[in-house]
Amino acid sequence: MRIIIAGGHGQIALRLERLLGAAAVGLVRNPAHQADVEETGAQAVLCDLEKAGVEEVAGIVRGADAVVFAAGAGPGSGAARKDTVDRAASVLMADAAERAGVRTFVQISSMGAGKPPKPGSDEVWAAYIAAKTAAEDDLRRRDLDWTILRPGRLTDEPGTGLVRLAPEVPPGPVPRDDVAAVVAALLQAPGAGRRTFELVSGDTPIVDLLATE
Repeated sequence: MRIIIAGGHGQIALRLERLLGAAAVGLVRNPAHQADVEETGAQAVLCDLEKAGVEEVAGIVRGADAVVFAAGAGPGSGAARKDTVDRAASVLMADAAERAGVRTFVQISSMGAGKPPKPGSDEVWAAYIAAKTAAEDDLRRRDLDWTILRPGRLTDEPGTGLVRLAPEVPPGPVPRDDVAAVVAALLQAPGAGRRTFELVSGDTPIVDLLATE
């Protein structure tokens, strides 16, 4: 397999790359991050999704089995970068996947997307949720085998392999380890296409849960 991971130096992406090893290709915009990606066993490719054109990205994606959008503007970024990374970069990756003929696309979104931000929400948080919602809406309009994953509150606790995954679940935490493991499983799950899942910690083993999807 060959899996292209946008946001290849992100915390979930690095965990996913360790799981996928040589099958993973992590896109990074900072040359200093290449070594961290390569240490996972994945290939690192320089590509700044805020500056790249669709032809450049399609050239990287062509021949892959799937695309995973794990990019995000990250803590400390303002509202403007929530749009250019969390929305526009996702649109770019989906455009590139279509142009390259890669049908499987897993988008890591966020619990809370799909609904207006609560009144009084922080401006940057509201921009983040708006960007994630717009990225989801764009993906659903495409003729791709997309899967949207909305994790709950992310933690750095060790993964347990036990989750709750459904179209809608109560808010809660989930270790980044388990998010990465679920993404890896979704890439293999034949029934996951064109579906939206929310994800928190639970009591169902990831392998057992996805075997029923």
